[in-house]
Amino acid sequence: MILSTTPSIEGHTITKYHGVVTGEAIIGANLFKDIFASITDLVGGRSGTYERVLREAKDGALKELQYNAQSLGANAVVGIDLDYETIGHNASMLMVTASGTAVTYEK
Repeated sequence: MILSTTPSIEGHTITKYHGVVTGEAIIGANLFKDIFASITDLVGGRSGTYERVLREAKDGALKELQYNAQSLGANAVVGIDLDYETIGHNASMLMVTASGTAVTYEK
C-alpha cells in the first residue's frame, strides 16, 4: 500500500475515492524517560528516548491508518497529515493522529 503526503500518486490514476481515514496512537512517557530526557536537555544533544517514542507513536498511527484504508478496499492513502499533541496530567502522554484520503489507483 502506498502512503503519501501528496494529493496524488505520480504516474498512477486514482480511480476511486473511499473517504477520509484516520489512525491514532497514544503513548505514555514514563518517569525514567522524563529524567533521562531532562539530563540530555541540560547537557545538550538529542533525546534518543523521546525520538524513539515519537517514532513508535507515528508508526502506530500510520499502521492503523493503513489497516482502516485496506478495510475499505483501498490500495493507497493520499494527502496524509500527521499531528502530534501532548495530553493527560502534566502532558504525560503523547498522541499522534494520522489522517488522509483512502483511494484506489490503477497499477
